[in-house]
Amino acid sequence: MSDARDDEQGRAEGQQPQPYGPPQPHGEPQRPPAYSQPQQPPAYSQPQQPYGQQPGYGQQPQPYAQQPYAQQPYGQQPYSQQPYGQQQPFGAPPGVSPRLADGSVPLWAPLYGAGPIDSVKRFFRKYADFSGRASRSEYWWVALATVVVWFGLGLLSLLAALPGMEVHADGSSDPGPGFYPFALVFTVLFFGTIVPYLAIGVRRLHDVDLSGWLLLINLFPYLGGIALTVLAILGPKPGGARFDRPRP
Repeated sequence: MSDARDDEQGRAEGQQPQPYGPPQPHGEPQRPPAYSQPQQPPAYSQPQQPYGQQPGYGQQPQPYAQQPYAQQPYGQQPYSQQPYGQQQPFGAPPGVSPRLADGSVPLWAPLYGAGPIDSVKRFFRKYADFSGRASRSEYWWVALATVVVWFGLGLLSLLAALPGMEVHADGSSDPGPGFYPFALVFTVLFFGTIVPYLAIGVRRLHDVDLSGWLLLINLFPYLGGIALTVLAILGPKPGGARFDRPRP
């Protein structure tokens, strides 16, 4: 009977799982398996250095918002700070004049908010310049100056023609000798300002983003003049920048 119990106990012991690794001698304590030993934490769990303090090649740049304004890439500065010679981009807000480094507006560009003196100066300095644009202030200050000059000269010539005037029996009259100097001034102004008047009219149409050839509608009596007056009143359009021709 003892032999049978020993055989059953041996079979029961043979069915128990053996520990991982080589078998241990009988009577000695078993060693814990290798996988039960504590493992070191992975490398990625180690604390990293704060952002922006990584030394060496892997150091990352500061965020864009922390960079000083002077280090911004070229082309992202405001239009008023762009170098001389660059055109206003198409679709930019109208009514903005490009400026040089000293803050002045170049002659080829429209001068928005121009005064009467600057408008008249630019009118004669751009005598036969049909390129570029002219602002409303440039155009209408010149128009007002023209009305004042012609009205003033007309009044002075009338006063100068009174002394020595001869009245004929048919009602006609001959002006006095003082009228003829004013007549000469009238003639010089009329023929001397035809070209600059056409040029500033074309530039004003360019500022409204229209072709300068529309100035020919003035050949139609009355209606042509009214239509050009309405067009000259319109404000600047962004597309008018395509007529600019920057030059030194």
